[in-house]
Amino acid sequence: MRVSKMFMATQREIPADAEIPSHQLMLRAGLMRKCASGIYSYMPLGWRAYRKVENVIREEMDAAGAQELIMPALLTAETYQASGRWERFGPEMFRLTDRGGRPFCLGPTHEEPFTEAVRDTVRSYKQLPVTLYQIQHKYRDEKRPRFGVMRSREFVMKDAYSFDMDEEGLDKSYKTMYDAYRRIFDRLGLNYTIVDADSGAMGGSGSQEFMVKSPVGEDGIAYCDACGYAANEEKASCGIPAAVEAELLDVEKIHTPDVKTIDELMQFMNAEPSEFVKTILYNIDGKIVAVMVRGDREINETKLGNLYDAIEIGLAAFEDVERITGAKVGFAGPVGLKEKIDVICDNEVSSMKNFIVGANETDYHLKNVNIGRDFEPTKICDIRNAVEGDPCPKCGKPLAMARGIEVGHIFKLGTKYSDALHCVYLDRDGKEKTMIMGCYGIGVSRTLAAVIEQYHDDDGIIWPVECAPYKVIVIPTKVNDEENMALAEDIYDRLTKAGCEVLIDDRNERPGVKFKDADLIGIPLRITVGRRAGEGIVEVKKRAGGEASEISADEAVKMALELR
Repeated sequence: MRVSKMFMATQREIPADAEIPSHQLMLRAGLMRKCASGIYSYMPLGWRAYRKVENVIREEMDAAGAQELIMPALLTAETYQASGRWERFGPEMFRLTDRGGRPFCLGPTHEEPFTEAVRDTVRSYKQLPVTLYQIQHKYRDEKRPRFGVMRSREFVMKDAYSFDMDEEGLDKSYKTMYDAYRRIFDRLGLNYTIVDADSGAMGGSGSQEFMVKSPVGEDGIAYCDACGYAANEEKASCGIPAAVEAELLDVEKIHTPDVKTIDELMQFMNAEPSEFVKTILYNIDGKIVAVMVRGDREINETKLGNLYDAIEIGLAAFEDVERITGAKVGFAGPVGLKEKIDVICDNEVSSMKNFIVGANETDYHLKNVNIGRDFEPTKICDIRNAVEGDPCPKCGKPLAMARGIEVGHIFKLGTKYSDALHCVYLDRDGKEKTMIMGCYGIGVSRTLAAVIEQYHDDDGIIWPVECAPYKVIVIPTKVNDEENMALAEDIYDRLTKAGCEVLIDDRNERPGVKFKDADLIGIPLRITVGRRAGEGIVEVKKRAGGEASEISADEAVKMALELR
């Protein structure tokens, strides 16, 4: 491909709304352009890189015995109503009606259509097991699209679904996909961690995520170097610490004018955050619930939502807080609430003694409050995020924390969808049995961005060869010099005829401009035809590092063809 003919526009400046390296570089390198918030078009260079990732996924899925098909993106409400997810997905689902008033949605995920297809096709145990997959656009009305294609409203996912006769068969299918995923991410050169995860709206008995470690990752990872335990922050278990041994002191009411936050309260009362318990009111599917965690901890909304099998969860409105507590926001506590509501208490709080809480009265807090004597929680359970140093739930050693980008997620769905949609088969005795399902997703566009997050420098992208849009770029430094261009064209022709994916930058631009663009778009190998063209000598330089060196044109062609 000739750069002079390529539909591409690079940018020197960082786009104002691009927050992370992959988003910045995908826009600057001309891989994509923004159409609307959370919606992007892939330009030719980006589309080539995207297809490379897609092809790696497809090759490994096919090698694992999965069969590819394609489902519609426009799906009927009935499909999701049968499983209960028409309501459960809540506002994230794009809903619409046709001209006849029939409700549809843009598919956020495809468990139901695949289950219906298998239900209507498979009759006998002889047709099982089967694993089907597609690479398809998904649509979710994200409340806050951000980070480019990391969290967007339209994205591409490879989703696969296995159907087995029993749990033993599911275990085998799950392991097959687990191994295929490892091969996929290994081929793409990603440094990833496999963690236990929450199943969320997909349901099912167990799941694991493939997380690419990155400081810009939206997900927290708790892991233990001692035993290998790793879990998504949403899933990581927090144990019950040993109870504090202390005499129960009398409750004191403390005047705390204009003090609302834990930091302000710490300073005002000259106390540590571990002496405080904050009470936060949530609205869970219309039900107001009080949630208590230690002052320096964060509530895990996924754990809280799972406790109530919630569809929607969010902070209670100010007016609800003031009605239920009788105080302004910032002074809520478990003692003396004006209305009877559920009070959910974190495990850690249950071990504390004589802690400080809001007094349900503006500008006041209570000191020396204790569970059992002063209030009874509705439920005591694990409801907070794990933090660095928490004991590992597997071996008890201190946990470490990192950030990660979720690129893959595998689930053991069991019979959640096959029960709801009556997906059954006849066993060897002619008896009807329910199929056991697994679900396996990879964010294709997100994986592409994750590669860039791990492979870039100040000059631009550093593509691994496996997913580079082109493997080689030939740069003649003087396009008006016959000798220079003749050698550049000869190298380009030889590589093209050998099947190598190669660019030639035939633009009449200064060499420095060409070098900057080559580094920005991240082509793995650069062959520069310069002052020694008459001798058949060129300069080669790998984008991933190393010094430039001068070799013969024949050696450069051989080096390019051997590039792996």
